[in-house]
Amino acid sequence: MPGTDASSDDPPLDLHVGDEHLVIRQRYEVASIVNDIAIGLWFVIGSILFFSSSTETAGTWLFLLGSLQMLVRPAIRLGRRVHLQRVTPSRPTDAGYDF
Repeated sequence: MPGTDASSDDPPLDLHVGDEHLVIRQRYEVASIVNDIAIGLWFVIGSILFFSSSTETAGTWLFLLGSLQMLVRPAIRLGRRVHLQRVTPSRPTDAGYDF
């Protein structure tokens, strides 16, 4: 059809966000990704250590570490919201992003 293309299905670009807002958002997103990778590593390594009875204790500690690190997720999200609110108090934060 004339006037339509594949890019018309893409969501609209939010242009009212300032540069500082984007930098803050990207930093917290990177922190969240690094945190999620670390959590995955602790659980995978802990699972492998459970295969041998001699390394079960180390596996248990890694599971505990991964579980505690899961508490960092909401701390990252809360920190991002507070930081954005402090920098741009008149704008609503992008609450739809979960990182």
